[in-house]
Amino acid sequence: MSIFEGMSKHGHEQLVFSHDSESGLRSVIAIHDTTLGSALGGCRMRDYETEDQVIDDALALSWGMTAKSAITRTNHGGGKAVIWGDPASDKTEVLLRAFGRFVEGLDGRFITGTDMGTTGDDFVVAGTETDWLVGLPEYAGGSGNTSVTTAYGVLHGIRAGATHVWGSDDLTDKVVAIQGVGKVGEFLAGLLHDAGCELVVSDVDAEAVSRVVERCGAREVAPEEIYDVDCDIFSPSALGGILNPDTIGRLKCRIVGGAANNQLADAGIGHKLHEMGILYIPDYIINAGGLIQVADEVGGFDRERAMKKTEALYQLLLDCFDRAAEWEITPIEAADRLVLERIETLGHVGRIYLPR
Repeated sequence: MSIFEGMSKHGHEQLVFSHDSESGLRSVIAIHDTTLGSALGGCRMRDYETEDQVIDDALALSWGMTAKSAITRTNHGGGKAVIWGDPASDKTEVLLRAFGRFVEGLDGRFITGTDMGTTGDDFVVAGTETDWLVGLPEYAGGSGNTSVTTAYGVLHGIRAGATHVWGSDDLTDKVVAIQGVGKVGEFLAGLLHDAGCELVVSDVDAEAVSRVVERCGAREVAPEEIYDVDCDIFSPSALGGILNPDTIGRLKCRIVGGAANNQLADAGIGHKLHEMGILYIPDYIINAGGLIQVADEVGGFDRERAMKKTEALYQLLLDCFDRAAEWEITPIEAADRLVLERIETLGHVGRIYLPR
């Protein structure tokens, strides 16, 4: 698929390539849709194998941010930045500042913050060159770690799934298999443990797993074995695309709900999970807590307000499940339909001329 074919697949507006030879910066910023406002989305740094993977990730993740913003009514569009490089060895002050300069050049059309491979401290450095950043540490005047709010939203999303499947949001003694206990997964594990869940966890980071095992009494399994765990809830909280033809037949759960973006390898997987009697909680709703936090930060952050908005994901998901049943489609299809309806409806308002 060519770049323009990839952009037209989901209606992307813009793909920005940035390069700085001095720092070695290679980045892509994908702006999907700005109908509802400036594009908002994190910056991921990862050592991809190919250029195509960089572009594909930026395109897929930015579409998810549009959906997340639209359905949670944050009045932003969707975008995503990707830096191609190893965050452990390639991240330098000059690289981060060069990236900040390129973001500044978009003049507010794109607002970014932390994601996989980047930290709030990284954007304190990038903030030397641009004001269009969110998710900064509290010491730098930002809203702090978005992983906490994201995990809080996933907890409420899982409770909504439990209500839909079992008629109660009480998670006592429910077995949850968490794939990935990094940024968000570790906080999620703590919340689920406090809610009375039994946890089975896996991660490529042995130290992260050890912390969760010690804190929560979780059982550790190898990363390749997490799909085979007999559990009530499977929680993908690492990379996307992990629900695919090779993995879904191994699942032994009633609910899939986690913090990872783009969990479904393709749209057909959602149908197959539905046929298997597994409730798939739409990823861009259940993991929207971080977005809610940084969107609130744009206008002046209030933590209590952000947490209340994140708690509302519970009812939003119950409504989505009800719509799916009413329309006789899967929950992810219902969520996609609600996203498109809001963009199309409010897009009309944006066509009203305002003199400048």
